[in-house]
Amino acid sequence: MKSKALVTGLVCLFALLTWGGITAPAAQAKEGVLTIAFDAGDTPGWDIYRQAILTPDKFVCSFLYNGLVRFKPGDMDPTKFEPDLAEKWEKSHDGLTWTFHLRKGVQWHRDFGEFTSEDVVYSLTTARDSGWMRMDFTAFKEIKALDKYTVQIVLSQPIPSLLGTVADYHGGWIQCKAAREKLGKDYGLNPVGTGPYQFQEYIPKQRSVFVANEKYFRGKPKLKKVVVRYMPDLASREMAFRKGEVNVVEGVREQQWVNKMKDVPDSKVMIFGPGEILFVHFNVTKKPFDDIRVRKAYCYAVDKKALIDFIGKDVTVPVFSPVPSDYLGATEKVERYDYDPEKAKKLLAEAGYAGGLSFEDVVTEQAAYRRPMEALQAQLKKVGIDVKLRVLEHPAFHKLIRQGSNAATPFNCARFPIADYILSQFFHSTSMIGKPTAALNFSMYDKVDDLLDKARVETDPQKQIALWEQAQQKIMADAVVLPLYVLKFVFARSNSVDFGYDLKSTLFLAPPIYWNTTVSK
Repeated sequence: MKSKALVTGLVCLFALLTWGGITAPAAQAKEGVLTIAFDAGDTPGWDIYRQAILTPDKFVCSFLYNGLVRFKPGDMDPTKFEPDLAEKWEKSHDGLTWTFHLRKGVQWHRDFGEFTSEDVVYSLTTARDSGWMRMDFTAFKEIKALDKYTVQIVLSQPIPSLLGTVADYHGGWIQCKAAREKLGKDYGLNPVGTGPYQFQEYIPKQRSVFVANEKYFRGKPKLKKVVVRYMPDLASREMAFRKGEVNVVEGVREQQWVNKMKDVPDSKVMIFGPGEILFVHFNVTKKPFDDIRVRKAYCYAVDKKALIDFIGKDVTVPVFSPVPSDYLGATEKVERYDYDPEKAKKLLAEAGYAGGLSFEDVVTEQAAYRRPMEALQAQLKKVGIDVKLRVLEHPAFHKLIRQGSNAATPFNCARFPIADYILSQFFHSTSMIGKPTAALNFSMYDKVDDLLDKARVETDPQKQIALWEQAQQKIMADAVVLPLYVLKFVFARSNSVDFGYDLKSTLFLAPPIYWNTTVSK
Protein backbone atom coordinates (compact mmCIF):
# COMPACT_ATOMS: atom_id res chain seq x y z
CA MET A 1 0.00 0.00 0.00
CA LYS A 2 2.82 2.39 0.88
CA SER A 3 4.55 1.77 -2.46
CA LYS A 4 1.28 2.33 -4.31
CA ALA A 5 0.73 5.58 -2.40
CA LEU A 6 4.29 6.66 -3.12
CA VAL A 7 3.84 6.05 -6.85
CA THR A 8 0.54 7.92 -6.84
CA GLY A 9 2.15 10.82 -5.01
CA LEU A 10 5.03 11.00 -7.45
CA VAL A 11 2.63 10.97 -10.40
CA CYS A 12 0.63 13.83 -8.88
CA LEU A 13 3.79 15.78 -8.11
CA PHE A 14 4.99 15.30 -11.69
CA ALA A 15 1.63 16.54 -13.00
CA LEU A 16 1.85 19.64 -10.80
CA LEU A 17 5.37 20.38 -11.85
CA THR A 18 4.53 19.94 -15.51
CA TRP A 19 1.09 21.44 -15.92
CA GLY A 20 -0.26 22.75 -12.65
CA GLY A 21 0.13 25.62 -10.27
CA ILE A 22 3.78 24.81 -9.51
CA THR A 23 5.68 25.81 -12.61
CA ALA A 24 8.58 23.67 -13.68
CA PRO A 25 11.90 25.55 -13.99
CA ALA A 26 11.92 27.40 -17.28
CA ALA A 27 14.36 26.21 -19.89
CA GLN A 28 17.00 28.86 -20.47
CA ALA A 29 16.82 30.54 -23.87
CA LYS A 30 19.94 29.82 -25.87
CA GLU A 31 21.77 32.92 -26.90
CA GLY A 32 21.98 33.17 -30.68
CA VAL A 33 19.27 30.54 -31.31
CA LEU A 34 15.78 31.62 -32.33
CA THR A 35 13.08 28.97 -31.97
CA ILE A 36 9.62 29.70 -33.35
CA ALA A 37 6.54 27.47 -33.00
CA PHE A 38 3.85 27.48 -35.68
CA ASP A 39 0.26 26.30 -35.79
CA ALA A 40 1.11 23.63 -38.35
CA GLY A 41 1.53 19.87 -38.34
CA ASP A 42 4.29 19.71 -40.95
CA THR A 43 5.69 21.31 -44.09
CA PRO A 44 5.59 20.21 -47.75
CA GLY A 45 8.91 22.00 -48.26
CA TRP A 46 10.17 25.23 -49.79
CA ASP A 47 9.86 24.69 -53.55
CA ILE A 48 7.93 27.83 -54.42
CA TYR A 49 7.13 26.63 -57.96
CA ARG A 50 5.62 23.25 -57.11
CA GLN A 51 3.99 23.69 -53.70
CA ALA A 52 1.53 25.84 -51.84
CA ILE A 53 3.59 28.19 -49.69
CA LEU A 54 2.01 27.96 -46.25
CA THR A 55 2.49 30.36 -43.34
CA PRO A 56 5.57 28.67 -41.78
CA ASP A 57 7.04 28.24 -45.25
CA LYS A 58 6.66 31.90 -46.19
CA PHE A 59 8.54 32.68 -42.99
CA VAL A 60 11.33 30.24 -43.93
CA CYS A 61 11.51 31.47 -47.53
CA SER A 62 11.92 35.03 -46.27
CA PHE A 63 15.38 34.18 -44.87
CA LEU A 64 16.33 31.44 -47.35
CA TYR A 65 15.92 33.49 -50.51
CA ASN A 66 16.32 37.00 -51.85
CA GLY A 67 14.59 38.93 -54.62
CA LEU A 68 15.99 41.44 -57.06
CA VAL A 69 14.54 44.06 -54.72
CA ARG A 70 13.14 43.73 -51.23
CA PHE A 71 10.41 45.21 -49.10
CA LYS A 72 11.76 47.50 -46.40
CA PRO A 73 12.07 45.29 -43.29
CA GLY A 74 8.86 45.43 -41.29
CA ASP A 75 6.97 47.51 -43.88
CA MET A 76 5.12 46.36 -47.02
CA ASP A 77 4.68 49.89 -48.38
CA PRO A 78 4.99 49.50 -52.20
CA THR A 79 6.76 52.85 -52.49
CA LYS A 80 9.70 51.81 -50.28
CA PHE A 81 11.46 49.03 -52.20
CA GLU A 82 15.17 48.62 -51.49
CA PRO A 83 18.00 46.97 -53.47
CA ASP A 84 18.47 43.28 -52.76
CA LEU A 85 20.19 40.99 -55.29
CA ALA A 86 20.08 43.92 -57.70
CA GLU A 87 22.16 46.95 -56.70
CA LYS A 88 20.35 49.30 -59.08
CA TRP A 89 17.91 49.31 -62.00
CA GLU A 90 16.43 51.54 -64.67
CA LYS A 91 13.42 51.42 -66.96
CA SER A 92 12.66 52.69 -70.46
CA HIS A 93 10.44 55.72 -71.05
CA ASP A 94 7.47 53.53 -71.97
CA GLY A 95 7.94 51.39 -68.85
CA LEU A 96 8.20 48.15 -70.85
CA THR A 97 11.93 47.48 -70.56
CA TRP A 98 13.64 47.13 -67.18
CA THR A 99 17.36 46.54 -66.67
CA PHE A 100 18.71 45.21 -63.36
CA HIS A 101 22.39 45.37 -62.39
CA LEU A 102 23.24 42.53 -59.98
CA ARG A 103 25.50 42.37 -56.98
CA LYS A 104 28.80 40.64 -57.66
CA GLY A 105 30.22 37.92 -55.45
CA VAL A 106 26.93 36.75 -53.86
CA GLN A 107 27.30 33.06 -52.97
CA TRP A 108 24.70 30.30 -53.02
CA HIS A 109 24.29 28.15 -49.92
CA ARG A 110 26.09 24.81 -49.62
CA ASP A 111 28.90 25.61 -52.07
CA PHE A 112 26.73 25.92 -55.18
CA GLY A 113 28.88 28.78 -56.39
CA GLU A 114 28.22 32.39 -57.32
CA PHE A 115 24.81 33.86 -58.01
CA THR A 116 24.59 35.24 -61.57
CA SER A 117 22.10 36.55 -64.12
CA GLU A 118 21.56 32.96 -65.30
CA ASP A 119 19.84 32.17 -61.98
CA VAL A 120 17.55 35.19 -62.35
CA VAL A 121 16.53 34.23 -65.87
CA TYR A 122 15.91 30.64 -64.76
CA SER A 123 13.85 31.63 -61.70
CA LEU A 124 11.63 34.27 -63.30
CA THR A 125 11.09 32.14 -66.40
CA THR A 126 10.06 29.20 -64.22
CA ALA A 127 7.68 31.43 -62.26
CA ARG A 128 6.19 32.69 -65.51
CA ASP A 129 5.84 29.30 -67.21
CA SER A 130 5.10 26.81 -64.45
CA GLY A 131 4.70 28.45 -61.07
CA TRP A 132 1.30 28.61 -59.36
CA MET A 133 1.78 32.39 -59.21
CA ARG A 134 2.16 32.64 -63.01
CA MET A 135 -0.66 35.19 -63.35
CA ASP A 136 1.74 37.79 -61.92
CA PHE A 137 4.18 37.13 -64.78
CA THR A 138 1.99 36.85 -67.88
CA ALA A 139 3.30 40.14 -69.26
CA PHE A 140 6.96 39.03 -69.01
CA LYS A 141 7.68 38.77 -72.75
CA GLU A 142 11.45 38.33 -72.43
CA ILE A 143 13.78 37.67 -69.50
CA LYS A 144 17.35 37.68 -70.71
CA ALA A 145 20.90 37.92 -69.40
CA LEU A 146 22.82 40.75 -71.05
CA ASP A 147 25.96 39.59 -69.28
CA LYS A 148 26.88 37.73 -66.08
CA TYR A 149 25.61 40.52 -63.84
CA THR A 150 22.92 42.24 -65.91
CA VAL A 151 19.32 41.11 -66.52
CA GLN A 152 16.77 42.70 -68.81
CA ILE A 153 13.01 42.18 -68.53
CA VAL A 154 10.85 43.17 -71.49
CA LEU A 155 7.11 43.43 -70.88
CA SER A 156 4.45 42.87 -73.50
CA GLN A 157 2.26 45.41 -71.71
CA PRO A 158 2.41 47.59 -68.60
CA ILE A 159 1.69 45.88 -65.29
CA PRO A 160 0.56 47.36 -61.96
CA SER A 161 3.97 46.97 -60.29
CA LEU A 162 7.07 45.44 -61.87
CA LEU A 163 9.11 45.94 -58.68
CA GLY A 164 6.37 44.30 -56.62
CA THR A 165 6.54 41.26 -58.91
CA VAL A 166 10.32 40.80 -58.60
CA ALA A 167 10.50 41.63 -54.87
CA ASP A 168 11.42 39.09 -52.19
CA TYR A 169 8.03 37.38 -52.13
CA HIS A 170 6.40 34.45 -53.96
CA GLY A 171 7.64 34.30 -57.58
CA GLY A 172 10.18 37.03 -56.95
CA TRP A 173 12.31 34.77 -54.76
CA ILE A 174 15.38 33.80 -56.78
CA GLN A 175 16.49 30.17 -56.65
CA CYS A 176 19.67 28.39 -57.70
CA LYS A 177 19.46 26.90 -61.18
CA ALA A 178 22.27 24.40 -60.57
CA ALA A 179 20.75 23.20 -57.28
CA ARG A 180 17.27 22.72 -58.73
CA GLU A 181 18.62 20.82 -61.74
CA LYS A 182 20.81 18.61 -59.56
CA LEU A 183 18.26 17.88 -56.82
CA GLY A 184 15.10 17.65 -58.96
CA LYS A 185 12.08 16.55 -56.94
CA ASP A 186 14.21 16.42 -53.80
CA TYR A 187 14.81 20.17 -53.93
CA GLY A 188 11.70 21.03 -51.88
CA LEU A 189 13.23 19.66 -48.69
CA ASN A 190 16.80 20.54 -49.69
CA PRO A 191 16.50 24.24 -50.59
CA VAL A 192 19.39 26.41 -51.72
CA GLY A 193 19.23 30.20 -51.51
CA THR A 194 21.36 33.28 -50.94
CA GLY A 195 19.70 34.42 -47.71
CA PRO A 196 21.17 34.85 -44.22
CA TYR A 197 20.23 31.33 -43.06
CA GLN A 198 20.63 28.01 -44.85
CA PHE A 199 18.94 24.63 -44.52
CA GLN A 200 20.47 22.08 -42.13
CA GLU A 201 17.87 19.41 -41.30
CA TYR A 202 14.19 18.50 -41.45
CA ILE A 203 12.46 16.06 -39.09
CA PRO A 204 8.91 15.32 -40.32
CA LYS A 205 6.12 16.70 -38.15
CA GLN A 206 8.63 18.01 -35.62
CA ARG A 207 11.01 20.70 -36.81
CA SER A 208 13.21 22.24 -39.47
CA VAL A 209 16.60 23.68 -38.60
CA PHE A 210 18.54 26.42 -40.39
CA VAL A 211 22.03 27.69 -39.62
CA ALA A 212 23.81 30.97 -40.27
CA ASN A 213 25.12 31.59 -43.79
CA GLU A 214 28.46 33.10 -42.88
CA LYS A 215 28.98 34.22 -46.49
CA TYR A 216 25.80 36.32 -46.54
CA PHE A 217 26.40 39.43 -48.61
CA ARG A 218 25.07 41.88 -46.01
CA GLY A 219 27.29 40.46 -43.26
CA LYS A 220 27.65 37.49 -40.95
CA PRO A 221 24.25 36.76 -39.31
CA LYS A 222 24.04 37.43 -35.59
CA LEU A 223 21.95 34.31 -34.97
CA LYS A 224 23.69 30.94 -35.02
CA LYS A 225 20.56 28.96 -35.73
CA VAL A 226 16.82 29.21 -36.49
CA VAL A 227 14.57 26.34 -35.41
CA VAL A 228 11.03 26.08 -36.81
CA ARG A 229 8.81 23.77 -34.75
CA TYR A 230 5.52 22.32 -36.04
CA MET A 231 3.03 22.37 -33.16
CA PRO A 232 -0.64 22.35 -34.21
CA ASP A 233 -1.78 21.85 -30.61
CA LEU A 234 -2.30 25.25 -29.00
CA ALA A 235 -1.73 24.06 -25.43
CA SER A 236 1.62 22.56 -26.40
CA ARG A 237 2.70 25.78 -28.14
CA GLU A 238 1.70 27.91 -25.19
CA MET A 239 3.44 25.65 -22.68
CA ALA A 240 6.64 25.61 -24.75
CA PHE A 241 6.56 29.41 -24.87
CA ARG A 242 5.89 29.83 -21.15
CA LYS A 243 8.72 27.42 -20.32
CA GLY A 244 11.15 29.28 -22.56
CA GLU A 245 11.56 26.42 -25.03
CA VAL A 246 10.48 28.69 -27.88
CA ASN A 247 11.17 32.42 -28.26
CA VAL A 248 8.35 33.23 -30.66
CA VAL A 249 4.96 31.53 -30.93
CA GLU A 250 2.15 31.77 -33.47
CA GLY A 251 -0.98 32.66 -31.61
CA VAL A 252 -4.68 32.30 -32.10
CA ARG A 253 -6.01 35.32 -33.93
CA GLU A 254 -8.74 35.85 -31.37
CA GLN A 255 -9.30 38.42 -28.65
CA GLN A 256 -9.38 35.86 -25.87
CA TRP A 257 -5.88 34.59 -26.69
CA VAL A 258 -4.49 38.11 -27.03
CA ASN A 259 -5.85 39.10 -23.62
CA LYS A 260 -4.50 35.95 -21.97
CA MET A 261 -0.99 36.23 -23.41
CA LYS A 262 -0.64 39.88 -22.43
CA ASP A 263 -0.26 38.62 -18.85
CA VAL A 264 2.75 36.39 -19.60
CA PRO A 265 5.84 37.98 -17.98
CA ASP A 266 8.83 39.14 -20.02
CA SER A 267 7.01 38.87 -23.33
CA LYS A 268 5.02 40.91 -25.80
CA VAL A 269 1.99 40.16 -27.98
CA MET A 270 2.47 41.35 -31.57
CA ILE A 271 -0.57 42.26 -33.69
CA PHE A 272 0.39 43.43 -37.16
CA GLY A 273 -0.83 43.91 -40.69
CA PRO A 274 -1.69 43.84 -43.42
CA GLY A 275 -3.63 40.80 -42.30
CA GLU A 276 -5.28 38.17 -44.44
CA ILE A 277 -8.71 38.56 -45.95
CA LEU A 278 -10.89 35.53 -45.20
CA PHE A 279 -13.22 34.61 -48.06
CA VAL A 280 -15.67 31.85 -48.71
CA HIS A 281 -15.52 31.05 -52.44
CA PHE A 282 -18.61 29.42 -53.98
CA ASN A 283 -18.03 26.98 -56.83
CA VAL A 284 -20.58 28.27 -59.36
CA THR A 285 -20.32 25.05 -61.39
CA LYS A 286 -21.10 22.68 -58.49
CA LYS A 287 -24.45 22.09 -56.81
CA PRO A 288 -25.95 23.68 -54.81
CA PHE A 289 -23.99 26.87 -55.59
CA ASP A 290 -24.63 26.79 -59.34
CA ASP A 291 -27.84 28.59 -58.28
CA ILE A 292 -27.27 32.26 -57.39
CA ARG A 293 -30.20 32.12 -54.97
CA VAL A 294 -28.35 29.54 -52.86
CA ARG A 295 -25.18 31.62 -52.93
CA LYS A 296 -27.10 34.70 -51.78
CA ALA A 297 -28.94 32.68 -49.13
CA TYR A 298 -25.60 31.59 -47.67
CA CYS A 299 -24.45 35.24 -47.61
CA TYR A 300 -27.60 36.53 -45.93
CA ALA A 301 -27.40 33.75 -43.31
CA VAL A 302 -24.02 34.93 -42.05
CA ASP A 303 -23.97 37.44 -39.20
CA LYS A 304 -20.61 39.16 -39.77
CA LYS A 305 -20.93 41.37 -36.68
CA ALA A 306 -21.41 38.35 -34.42
CA LEU A 307 -18.52 36.61 -36.16
CA ILE A 308 -16.18 39.58 -35.65
CA ASP A 309 -17.26 39.89 -32.01
CA PHE A 310 -16.47 36.19 -31.59
CA ILE A 311 -13.02 36.44 -33.18
CA GLY A 312 -12.11 39.79 -31.60
CA LYS A 313 -12.14 43.45 -32.53
CA ASP A 314 -8.41 43.94 -31.93
CA VAL A 315 -7.53 41.37 -34.59
CA THR A 316 -10.21 41.89 -37.25
CA VAL A 317 -11.21 44.55 -39.77
CA PRO A 318 -14.63 44.34 -41.52
CA VAL A 319 -14.53 43.90 -45.30
CA PHE A 320 -17.31 43.98 -47.89
CA SER A 321 -15.47 43.48 -51.17
CA PRO A 322 -12.91 40.93 -52.43
CA VAL A 323 -10.19 43.60 -52.21
CA PRO A 324 -9.33 44.97 -48.73
CA SER A 325 -9.81 48.70 -48.20
CA ASP A 326 -6.08 49.50 -47.92
CA TYR A 327 -5.24 48.04 -51.36
CA LEU A 328 -4.94 50.31 -54.38
CA GLY A 329 -8.16 49.92 -56.39
CA ALA A 330 -10.38 48.77 -53.52
CA THR A 331 -14.02 49.83 -53.28
CA GLU A 332 -16.83 49.25 -50.83
CA LYS A 333 -19.47 50.46 -53.31
CA VAL A 334 -20.63 46.92 -53.95
CA GLU A 335 -23.75 44.87 -53.28
CA ARG A 336 -23.80 43.95 -49.59
CA TYR A 337 -25.46 41.02 -47.92
CA ASP A 338 -26.39 42.24 -44.47
CA TYR A 339 -27.56 39.59 -42.03
CA ASP A 340 -31.15 38.61 -42.86
CA PRO A 341 -32.01 34.99 -41.98
CA GLU A 342 -35.61 35.32 -43.19
CA LYS A 343 -34.44 36.44 -46.64
CA ALA A 344 -32.00 33.51 -46.63
CA LYS A 345 -34.80 31.03 -45.92
CA LYS A 346 -36.97 32.58 -48.64
CA LEU A 347 -34.20 32.31 -51.25
CA LEU A 348 -33.55 28.68 -50.30
CA ALA A 349 -37.24 27.89 -50.72
CA GLU A 350 -37.30 29.58 -54.14
CA ALA A 351 -34.30 27.49 -55.16
CA GLY A 352 -36.11 24.28 -54.17
CA TYR A 353 -34.53 23.80 -50.75
CA ALA A 354 -37.44 24.67 -48.47
CA GLY A 355 -36.51 21.70 -46.32
CA GLY A 356 -32.89 22.76 -46.18
CA LEU A 357 -29.73 21.39 -47.81
CA SER A 358 -26.58 19.60 -46.74
CA PHE A 359 -23.05 19.30 -48.12
CA GLU A 360 -19.54 18.42 -46.91
CA ASP A 361 -16.47 20.66 -47.06
CA VAL A 362 -12.91 20.10 -45.93
CA VAL A 363 -11.28 22.64 -43.65
CA THR A 364 -7.79 22.91 -42.22
CA GLU A 365 -6.94 22.25 -38.60
CA GLN A 366 -5.49 25.77 -38.34
CA ALA A 367 -7.54 27.90 -35.98
CA ALA A 368 -7.60 30.88 -38.36
CA TYR A 369 -9.73 28.75 -40.69
CA ARG A 370 -11.38 26.19 -38.44
CA ARG A 371 -12.76 28.49 -35.74
CA PRO A 372 -14.62 30.93 -38.05
CA MET A 373 -15.90 28.06 -40.19
CA GLU A 374 -17.29 26.34 -37.09
CA ALA A 375 -19.00 29.62 -36.15
CA LEU A 376 -20.42 29.91 -39.69
CA GLN A 377 -21.54 26.30 -39.51
CA ALA A 378 -23.70 27.14 -36.47
CA GLN A 379 -25.13 30.28 -38.09
CA LEU A 380 -25.96 28.53 -41.37
CA LYS A 381 -27.73 25.68 -39.62
CA LYS A 382 -30.31 28.16 -38.30
CA VAL A 383 -31.60 28.74 -41.85
CA GLY A 384 -31.40 25.10 -42.93
CA ILE A 385 -27.91 24.93 -44.45
CA ASP A 386 -26.12 21.98 -42.88
CA VAL A 387 -22.35 22.13 -43.58
CA LYS A 388 -20.45 19.03 -42.53
CA LEU A 389 -16.85 20.02 -41.91
CA ARG A 390 -14.04 17.49 -42.32
CA VAL A 391 -10.91 18.74 -40.54
CA LEU A 392 -7.56 17.94 -42.19
CA GLU A 393 -3.92 18.80 -41.70
CA HIS A 394 -3.09 22.07 -43.43
CA PRO A 395 -1.05 20.67 -46.38
CA ALA A 396 -3.76 18.06 -47.11
CA PHE A 397 -6.43 20.77 -47.07
CA HIS A 398 -4.52 22.86 -49.61
CA LYS A 399 -4.01 19.86 -51.86
CA LEU A 400 -7.69 18.91 -51.88
CA ILE A 401 -9.16 22.38 -52.44
CA ARG A 402 -6.92 22.70 -55.51
CA GLN A 403 -8.56 19.54 -56.79
CA GLY A 404 -12.04 21.06 -56.45
CA SER A 405 -13.08 19.16 -53.33
CA ASN A 406 -15.26 21.91 -51.86
CA ALA A 407 -18.51 23.49 -52.92
CA ALA A 408 -17.66 26.43 -50.64
CA THR A 409 -13.96 27.00 -50.04
CA PRO A 410 -12.61 29.12 -47.17
CA PHE A 411 -9.32 30.82 -47.99
CA ASN A 412 -7.09 33.31 -46.20
CA CYS A 413 -4.72 35.44 -48.23
CA ALA A 414 -2.51 38.51 -48.16
CA ARG A 415 -1.19 39.89 -51.43
CA PHE A 416 0.84 42.77 -52.74
CA PRO A 417 -1.55 45.69 -52.01
CA ILE A 418 -2.83 46.34 -55.52
CA ALA A 419 -6.30 45.10 -56.57
CA ASP A 420 -5.05 43.14 -59.59
CA TYR A 421 -3.08 40.69 -57.45
CA ILE A 422 -6.24 39.41 -55.77
CA LEU A 423 -8.69 39.85 -58.64
CA SER A 424 -6.57 38.06 -61.25
CA GLN A 425 -5.53 35.18 -59.01
CA PHE A 426 -9.02 34.46 -57.68
CA PHE A 427 -11.47 35.57 -60.38
CA HIS A 428 -9.83 35.43 -63.83
CA SER A 429 -10.81 32.37 -65.87
CA THR A 430 -7.18 31.46 -66.58
CA SER A 431 -6.75 31.02 -62.82
CA MET A 432 -9.44 28.34 -62.49
CA ILE A 433 -8.30 25.33 -60.49
CA GLY A 434 -7.72 22.31 -62.68
CA LYS A 435 -6.40 24.33 -65.61
CA PRO A 436 -2.72 24.23 -66.67
CA THR A 437 -2.68 27.94 -65.83
CA ALA A 438 -4.42 27.42 -62.48
CA ALA A 439 -3.98 29.86 -59.64
CA LEU A 440 -6.71 30.21 -56.97
CA ASN A 441 -10.03 30.60 -58.81
CA PHE A 442 -11.98 28.15 -56.62
CA SER A 443 -15.27 29.67 -57.83
CA MET A 444 -14.64 28.64 -61.46
CA TYR A 445 -15.83 32.14 -62.36
CA ASP A 446 -15.29 33.76 -65.78
CA LYS A 447 -17.40 36.93 -65.93
CA VAL A 448 -14.79 39.65 -65.28
CA ASP A 449 -11.95 38.64 -67.64
CA ASP A 450 -12.51 41.58 -69.95
CA LEU A 451 -12.44 44.12 -67.11
CA LEU A 452 -9.28 42.64 -65.58
CA ASP A 453 -7.49 42.38 -68.93
CA LYS A 454 -8.30 46.01 -69.74
CA ALA A 455 -7.24 47.19 -66.28
CA ARG A 456 -3.88 45.46 -66.56
CA VAL A 457 -2.87 47.46 -69.64
CA GLU A 458 -4.61 50.74 -68.76
CA THR A 459 -2.04 53.52 -68.33
CA ASP A 460 -4.44 56.10 -66.88
CA PRO A 461 -4.47 55.38 -63.10
CA GLN A 462 -8.03 56.63 -62.58
CA LYS A 463 -9.42 54.56 -65.47
CA GLN A 464 -7.51 51.53 -64.19
CA ILE A 465 -9.02 51.91 -60.72
CA ALA A 466 -12.50 52.32 -62.24
CA LEU A 467 -12.10 49.00 -64.09
CA TRP A 468 -11.04 47.22 -60.89
CA GLU A 469 -14.04 48.71 -59.09
CA GLN A 470 -16.40 47.48 -61.83
CA ALA A 471 -14.94 43.99 -61.51
CA GLN A 472 -15.55 43.96 -57.76
CA GLN A 473 -19.10 45.19 -58.25
CA LYS A 474 -19.81 42.41 -60.75
CA ILE A 475 -18.28 39.74 -58.52
CA MET A 476 -20.39 40.78 -55.54
CA ALA A 477 -23.57 41.17 -57.60
CA ASP A 478 -23.08 37.59 -58.77
CA ALA A 479 -22.47 36.46 -55.16
CA VAL A 480 -19.38 34.56 -56.22
CA VAL A 481 -17.57 35.07 -52.93
CA LEU A 482 -18.39 36.11 -49.39
CA PRO A 483 -15.64 38.32 -47.88
CA LEU A 484 -15.81 37.99 -44.10
CA TYR A 485 -13.07 40.11 -42.54
CA VAL A 486 -9.39 40.94 -42.66
CA LEU A 487 -7.64 39.01 -39.91
CA LYS A 488 -4.45 40.51 -38.55
CA PHE A 489 -1.45 38.37 -37.64
CA VAL A 490 -0.90 37.53 -33.98
CA PHE A 491 2.32 36.23 -32.44
CA ALA A 492 3.92 36.46 -29.03
CA ARG A 493 7.65 36.91 -28.51
CA SER A 494 10.04 36.79 -25.61
CA ASN A 495 11.65 40.08 -24.66
CA SER A 496 14.97 38.37 -25.39
CA VAL A 497 14.24 38.68 -29.13
CA ASP A 498 15.22 41.79 -31.07
CA PHE A 499 14.11 41.51 -34.70
CA GLY A 500 16.25 44.47 -35.73
CA TYR A 501 13.38 46.57 -37.18
CA ASP A 502 10.01 48.06 -36.25
CA LEU A 503 7.25 45.71 -37.38
CA LYS A 504 4.34 47.51 -39.07
CA SER A 505 3.25 45.06 -41.74
CA THR A 506 4.63 42.10 -43.69
CA LEU A 507 3.51 39.79 -46.48
CA PHE A 508 5.44 36.89 -44.91
CA LEU A 509 2.54 36.19 -42.47
CA ALA A 510 4.99 36.01 -39.56
CA PRO A 511 7.61 38.40 -38.16
CA PRO A 512 10.54 37.94 -40.57
CA ILE A 513 14.09 37.58 -39.33
CA TYR A 514 17.14 39.13 -40.90
CA TRP A 515 20.91 38.92 -40.55
CA ASN A 516 20.78 41.46 -37.70
CA THR A 517 18.07 39.70 -35.63
CA THR A 518 19.32 38.72 -32.16
CA VAL A 519 18.31 36.52 -29.22
CA SER A 520 19.89 37.25 -25.84
CA LYS A 521 19.85 35.06 -22.73
